[in-house]
Amino acid sequence: KERSIILRKWYDLILENIDDIAKIITLESGKPLLEARGEVLYAANYIEFFSEEAKRVYGDIIPSNNPGQKVLITKEPVGVCASITPWNFPIAMLVRKASSAIACGCTMIARPSGQTPLSALALGELALKAEIPDGVFNIIVGSSSLISNKLCDSDIIRKLSFTGSTAVGQDLYQKSAKTLKKLSLELGGNAPFIIFDDANLDKAVSGLINSKFRNAGQTCVCANRVFVDSKIYDQFIEKLIPVVQDLKVGNGLDSGVNIGPLINQAAIDHAKGLIDDAINQKAQLLYHLEEDRSLNGNFLNPVVLGNCNSNMRIFNEEIFAPVIAVYKFSTDEEVINLANKTRFGLASYFYSQNTSRVFNIADELQYGIVGINSGLISAENVPFGGVKHSGFGREGSFYGLDDYINIKYVCLDINHH
Repeated sequence: KERSIILRKWYDLILENIDDIAKIITLESGKPLLEARGEVLYAANYIEFFSEEAKRVYGDIIPSNNPGQKVLITKEPVGVCASITPWNFPIAMLVRKASSAIACGCTMIARPSGQTPLSALALGELALKAEIPDGVFNIIVGSSSLISNKLCDSDIIRKLSFTGSTAVGQDLYQKSAKTLKKLSLELGGNAPFIIFDDANLDKAVSGLINSKFRNAGQTCVCANRVFVDSKIYDQFIEKLIPVVQDLKVGNGLDSGVNIGPLINQAAIDHAKGLIDDAINQKAQLLYHLEEDRSLNGNFLNPVVLGNCNSNMRIFNEEIFAPVIAVYKFSTDEEVINLANKTRFGLASYFYSQNTSRVFNIADELQYGIVGINSGLISAENVPFGGVKHSGFGREGSFYGLDDYINIKYVCLDINHH
């Protein structure tokens, strides 16, 4: 109950300071202020949820095969935990890990991204004001490789949670093997966004915009490959382009901005490399405007590419930019094969109004998350995580407590004679 009360205080303080935290996020990462505010609220919801779940970490009693015994199952905190989080959601990713760990009675050492450390430190300041005890929530800022190596090598740390690239996740997995600590890895994605011929196209366009352009396309669950039934391809493109044209690129602090800058020049170069490769392989440039040179920063206007194919880099790599790549398909079997033709398995989306198709496609998609007729799928009360090279473990919901708990089996002999 004490943990529940303290987490609730933290939640209240974050909401009281939501505007200041949002501004820090925008100044650090460039995301539009409205999105930054949404991230703070999203993060706070996790703290609220786990403040309530802290009181519900129940044990169990299992009927014994032996009438002279009682079998008890208890749940204990793992102990000292560590998290390594990225720059694209600097508050949300950190809180998602820390709140569940603290709810279970663990302590947390958090290493935020070096590109967005200030928002994490602001969160730590509010944790102190919420009277989270010293040593329970700790933030380390510095060399990513040096800190990561120490966290992996430490026998004291019994759980490591990482959100980031698959390559780094594999490295952490390997380095943590010698200490046999628990791991949860939320890694890269290559989300398919499928639009069937019976879809509500207006709703599909709206869902795609929400999924693709949030945080300038720099999310692991954003639509990476857009598959459209060839029978409705032209109709869909006609509806999509005007909506993309209305998006405003600019400084995240300015009113009305939908898309802020990318995180750095390397992100710009990566996106342009994918675009050039696709065009060189006969992709059609359906929409793009030259960047406004008066904007000082790593800005990239939205790009829509059509007639893409699976041989292109853009099919196989995470885009992480405001670039839509559209592919045609003819049958359900074809698009399922294309959607699953990736080593990643985090999020997937599809639009259909056919009830039979909805359940069949959801079963066939090899992903940890399936969004049906919706482009926004994350919330504090549902399990977030992937399969294949997108990692393992779940965050959010009561399932999110599992990785921070050790289960103990107690066998009691009640025959005293």
